[in-house]
Amino acid sequence: MNRPITTLFMLMSVDGKISTGATDELDVDRDFPKIPGVREGLHQYYEIEQTTDLWSFNTGRVQAKMGVNEKEMPIKTPVSFVLLDNHHLTDHGVRYFCAKSKQAVVITSNPEHPAFHVNADNLHIIYQECSSLSTALERLKKECGCERLTVQSGGTVNSLFLRGKLLDYVDIVVAPILIGGKDTPTLIDGRSFTQTTEVTELGGLKLLECTPLQDSYIRLRYEVLER
Repeated sequence: MNRPITTLFMLMSVDGKISTGATDELDVDRDFPKIPGVREGLHQYYEIEQTTDLWSFNTGRVQAKMGVNEKEMPIKTPVSFVLLDNHHLTDHGVRYFCAKSKQAVVITSNPEHPAFHVNADNLHIIYQECSSLSTALERLKKECGCERLTVQSGGTVNSLFLRGKLLDYVDIVVAPILIGGKDTPTLIDGRSFTQTTEVTELGGLKLLECTPLQDSYIRLRYEVLER
């Protein structure tokens, strides 16, 4: 394979929501710890997260929402972070990930991205005039040595992985809550299909593991079938 093996790893509600609402002020990391019946078992998701691949794919938008553009510099971790971003990260946000990462990779089609002004030995920039996720992943493997990648981005980018046939595994922790709201982000967002021929291009999933966790949480692991 000329790209990393990818695993979509996310925390979601029973109805597939990956946020608690449609604004940036609402977020599962901030809100789930406040909700009785949900907060008690939340630690299990973060414990499982610590066992995922040492390459983590994120988006600048999600990370800016989490406050990395203002946070104090973190301690170094063994994880390498890959950030798809055009305009959400500031110089400080890029430096934050350089401080935190074994390797920090920014994928961008913005020639003026702040990453170009950051001098760090562990920073690698994948610049593309025309965005191509599949090409970026190929470069990530060839130029940075990434063999396995955990995807933890938003629903829109998750849809690009799905539509581009770039997902190999799906690993989901389901929290015991219903959130609702048509505008609340889901596991897979992006455009809806409008033709039957598009739907038939989708592949199924093979269940590898269904594990009941404590406090009514569930972990579901799937292999994405070839299409």
